[in-house]
Amino acid sequence: MDDLLASLNDEQRRVVLHHQGPALVVAGAGSGKTRTVVHRIAYLIAERGVHPAEILAVTFTNKAAQEMRERLEAMIGRAARDLWVATFHAAALRILRVYGSRIGLPSGFPVYDDDDQLSLIKAILTDLGLEARPTAVRSWIDRVKSSMAGSDTTRWVEALPEWVAGLHRERFAEVFGAYQSRLKALGAVDFSDLLLRTIELFQSNPEALRRVQSRARFIHVDEYQDTNPAQYRLTRLLAGEAANLMVVGDPDQSIYAFRSADLRNILRFTEDYPSATVYRLETNYRSSAAILKVANAVIEKNEARLEKVLRPSKSEGEPVRLFAAYDHRDEAEFVASEAKSLLERYRPGEIAVLYRTNAQSRVLEEAFRRENVPAKVVGGVGFFSRKEIKDVLAYARAAVNPRDDVAIKRIINTPPRGLGAKSLEKIESRAKEDGVLFHAALRLAPKILAPRQAHAVRAFIELLDTLAEQAEKLGPRAFFELVLSESGYKQALALEAGGKERLENLEELLRAAGEWEEAQGGTVADFLDEISLTARAEEPGGPEGDAVSLMTLHNAKGLEFPVVFLVGVEEGLLPHRSSSTLEALEEERRLFYVGVTRAMERLYLSYARERETYGRREKTQKSRFIEEIPAGLLQPVHTASAPPPTPKPPRPAAAGDHAAFKGGERVRHPRFGVGVVVAARGEGARAEVTVHFDGVGLKKLLVKYAGLERLPGP
Repeated sequence: MDDLLASLNDEQRRVVLHHQGPALVVAGAGSGKTRTVVHRIAYLIAERGVHPAEILAVTFTNKAAQEMRERLEAMIGRAARDLWVATFHAAALRILRVYGSRIGLPSGFPVYDDDDQLSLIKAILTDLGLEARPTAVRSWIDRVKSSMAGSDTTRWVEALPEWVAGLHRERFAEVFGAYQSRLKALGAVDFSDLLLRTIELFQSNPEALRRVQSRARFIHVDEYQDTNPAQYRLTRLLAGEAANLMVVGDPDQSIYAFRSADLRNILRFTEDYPSATVYRLETNYRSSAAILKVANAVIEKNEARLEKVLRPSKSEGEPVRLFAAYDHRDEAEFVASEAKSLLERYRPGEIAVLYRTNAQSRVLEEAFRRENVPAKVVGGVGFFSRKEIKDVLAYARAAVNPRDDVAIKRIINTPPRGLGAKSLEKIESRAKEDGVLFHAALRLAPKILAPRQAHAVRAFIELLDTLAEQAEKLGPRAFFELVLSESGYKQALALEAGGKERLENLEELLRAAGEWEEAQGGTVADFLDEISLTARAEEPGGPEGDAVSLMTLHNAKGLEFPVVFLVGVEEGLLPHRSSSTLEALEEERRLFYVGVTRAMERLYLSYARERETYGRREKTQKSRFIEEIPAGLLQPVHTASAPPPTPKPPRPAAAGDHAAFKGGERVRHPRFGVGVVVAARGEGARAEVTVHFDGVGLKKLLVKYAGLERLPGP
């Protein structure tokens, strides 16, 4: 036993020596919780005579489960192979494979993955005549199941988040019922069902529950603060009256409410198990003292937490630096430049840049590329490879080149237009029969498809014709604004789960187009060429760890880096503008805390004084989280470059302003410069003016998107 305890501190030893009964381990960031759990399992086997097959350790990811198995095998040898180390879902599947027949599951039942779910949902929506994004419906179904709404249709509707407003709310119970009926008829379960059907098994078959409990006499649950209602219920059933249950977690790192994680599960553990022993791991082995002072100062402002204070095992170290940038581009340039200077001491893979939203990565990727510093987006894809970005770019490609069948096929039913796979197969078959491209066969839709589908194709063709015409007249930013509004893509995305962040990415695309137009000028086709080169440059190369990591704060959970840049620490970003309740604000503070505690040696915080939001450059305010840090804990960073003057954006002419154009008015266009209006026609969103620009000639422009600034007469 001495060997098992020798390398542990006093806090960790107390956890390892815990034998029976419930226990809560409040494990701070960098406190060695995985090491402690592994030693405790080894102690139960070596000193308490517990058979390895009687121990269940539940983790949240397959990677964490594999790491725990490897550590245990290194400590106790082949005996580790009898341990039950698994995720919640893997453990549930194993149980259902043995006892699933008792609740009507057929032998060898299939588990439907995301793609299988989408196929099933698409078919149901078609049968019910509903227009909705299948991914949005799938997200809602998963949310309903993880919240354990059961058969209570009232709770189903209550579980509907705002993004489905207008999507036939009253019929979603019908969708859910049809989905469940199809699964049952197919003898299948989806990922969420693995937990729900196991709970059903245990509640209806006490004997099956007793057998599993005899197999899992000692239970460990990691990251308990991230459990959802279904995982919580399953844990309580498994623990039973004996409750040899040890849960490990940190309320201060609970950041997954959007996945239905319920912070109350860990906060009320001692209410669920009044005899529980509480242990605290407060010694931090990761971060310097200077970094931990910042972390503690912020997180102590939260009310929903279990009291603890991280204590450093390291020296004071470098001060935490604070950079106030002029704008988001200045911020990105500072980060890339500073990171480059640090390469004298650190490898690129030892540096991370963390941000709140994916949209923030674009300017960072560009800045690192200019500095010739390798950087990669981790836990996601490069900005121009994201689905919503590729969708909108596909509209542009189809407008610039009507023969681009790949782009047309991508967007013909995006957003949904009622054109299912069968309709597209008919068009494809006709194209092959006639020896023409797909886009040409589209114009034969009245001869191929039913009237409803043919009408949808005709409307799509008219949209492409309009976009093709405007691609020659508008600059990239105005063109993409036209795409988003006329295609219905923006409206559809606003109704989808996760739509807010994806809309932010589209806003970042508009910003990128505007910045490129301002810096270089050119057509929509020119911008697409630039993007194709940028997207190619995003592809990661070289060995693992050979690049600076760019990632969201959520993706950074569980990782650590010698150097961390935490950017965009502003009101509206961190905390995010969506955090309108106290609970949401406290989660944002925990997210900031997670970011801070990823840093081992050097931490940089930065914010921009101005940032472009929804097409307007606006003054920003540094985050309240920075204000919560005592001034003496932050060292301001000053750069030699003075901020440039704030440009005054032109006043866009509102839709309908063409009525005032009689001919002869002088206007300024963001790209074409000064010109004279020579004609005006149309109304509302279709209002169009013809302008003669010096050195450019005549241009027909949609007033709504042209951004024309009226100038005084000559």
